[in-house]
Amino acid sequence: MHNEKRKVKLVVISDVHLGTYGCHAQELLFYLKSIEPEILVLNGDIIDMWQFNKSYFPNEHMRVIKHITGLLAKNTPVYYVAGNHDELMRKFVGFEMGSFKIVNKEILNLDGKEAWIFHGDVFDVTMKHSKWLAQLGSTGYDFLILLNRFVNFISKKLGRGKISFSKKIKNSVKSAVKFVNNFEQTAAEIGISNGYSYVVCGHIHQPEIRTIATAKGTIQYLNSGDWIENLTALEYNEGAWSIYHFNEDTRAKALMEREEKENPLKELNEKELFEELMREFRVIPT
Repeated sequence: MHNEKRKVKLVVISDVHLGTYGCHAQELLFYLKSIEPEILVLNGDIIDMWQFNKSYFPNEHMRVIKHITGLLAKNTPVYYVAGNHDELMRKFVGFEMGSFKIVNKEILNLDGKEAWIFHGDVFDVTMKHSKWLAQLGSTGYDFLILLNRFVNFISKKLGRGKISFSKKIKNSVKSAVKFVNNFEQTAAEIGISNGYSYVVCGHIHQPEIRTIATAKGTIQYLNSGDWIENLTALEYNEGAWSIYHFNEDTRAKALMEREEKENPLKELNEKELFEELMREFRVIPT
């Protein structure tokens, strides 16, 4: 039946960055609407408290939060793993209410194998030694996303396709960070030393599943990607992991397109985009 939800044993999402211009909250909402997870893990940077601005929190961002609370009402276990952009949540680690739990990390038993799940910023050199630099980079990236939206708005008006220079730049920066601090290798080595079968991270916005081998053993490294540009999640079903790509999910996209036609959500127009862009340059006072 068309409206039947797809059952998934475990879903891991991260790096949603609700409250920022780059967040694809509507796409995430329709992904969540299309599935029925037994367990949902929110693996950090769900609400972007670094960039949070009470003047910008669109309706679709709030609808994501409402949908997750709806899962709690159905007693679906939801683990909120604190990240760096929502590190305020770390003050509440250990808090439990019904099926909701706030944690720094979580170890889940999946068909007899242990999965070590954490956000990943603990391995980020820029976070450990230069927090202000990381925050500056985050602000710059949010501006880059806004600039990209403005350019794509103009490009669409001119009858041309979307330009995706922000993803290329971001991937380049994140690859450099990953190279310097050996993020994936470090996670794998610690996971192997603790006897885990899976190490599940977010943070670097690079969706991936691969086996990493060291002299001490092997482990499956997984990253859920993000909902800024990749629009990805991790799913575990019947003993196997997979990366979910919203852009390849024709059913969820069709549901979203249908609702957009029936109940269109207001988007920033050209003037509003330009004014927001100028505010970032401090040309227009806030």
